[in-house]
Amino acid sequence: MSNRRRRQLSLGLQAGVFVLAIVILVAVMDWPTLGQSVFNFAEIGPLFPDIILVGLGNTLLYTASSFVVGLLGGTLLALMRLSSFPPYRWLATAYIELFRGLPALLVFIAFGYGVPFAFGVQWPIPLVVMVSLGMVSSAYIAETLRAGLQAVPKGQAEAARSLGMPAWRAMVTIVIPQAFRLVLPPLTNEVILLTKDSSLVYVLGLAAHEYELTKFGRDGITAMDAGLTPVLVAGVMYLIITVPLSLLARKFESRTNRTRV
Repeated sequence: MSNRRRRQLSLGLQAGVFVLAIVILVAVMDWPTLGQSVFNFAEIGPLFPDIILVGLGNTLLYTASSFVVGLLGGTLLALMRLSSFPPYRWLATAYIELFRGLPALLVFIAFGYGVPFAFGVQWPIPLVVMVSLGMVSSAYIAETLRAGLQAVPKGQAEAARSLGMPAWRAMVTIVIPQAFRLVLPPLTNEVILLTKDSSLVYVLGLAAHEYELTKFGRDGITAMDAGLTPVLVAGVMYLIITVPLSLLARKFESRTNRTRV
C-alpha cells in the first residue's frame, strides 16, 4: 500500500470515529433537560440589558485600565532590568518574581481589604481592580518587553549614537518602538488574560453598578429559574471580547513572521 493510500485510509478512519462519537453524544443527551437548564433564554430576558450595558462595560473598563497600568509599569520594569545600575536590576527582578509568583486573587484581597484596613482609606472598586491587575500584569509584560528589547539588533542603537543621538533618545525613538512591534502578539494575549482575570473582582463585594460579566452569571443562577443559562450568556460575552483579540494576535504574529523572513 502506498503512503498516499495509507494516509487516505487513516484520515477516513479518523473521520469515521469522529462522526460516530458525535452520533453517540447526540443520542445519549437529555435534550429537554439540557434546553431547560442551559438554553433557557426566555427566563433571562430581564438580564440582558444589565449584562450588556453594565457587565460588559465594566469588564472592558477593568481590562483596559489594568492594561494601561501594566503596560506603563512593565515598560519601566523592563528598562530597569536592562539598566547598568545594579540596584535598579535587583529591584525590578524582586518585583517581577514577587508578582509573577503570587496568585492574582491574593493581590485583589490585599489591595481590596488589606490596604484599606492598614491605612484607613477606602478605594473605589475600579481603582482597586486597575491597581491590582495592573501590578500583576506589569510583571509579565516586563519580561515580554525585555525579550523584545534584547531582540532589537544592537547596531540600531549604535548607529544612532554614532550620529550624535543621546542614549535615552535612541532608546525611546528607535529601540522601544521596534521592540513593541516584535512583542505585539504576546501583548495582545496579555489583554485576553486580563479580561478573564477581571472576573476575580467578585471577591471584593460589588455594588450593582460595579458588576462584571462573571458576577452577573453567578447571581443569575440563584436569582432566576434558568439553570446555567446566565453563565452561558456571560461566557458568550467573554468570547465576544477574546475571540477578536485572538484573531488580532494571530495577525500580528503572521506579520512579524513575514517581516523576519
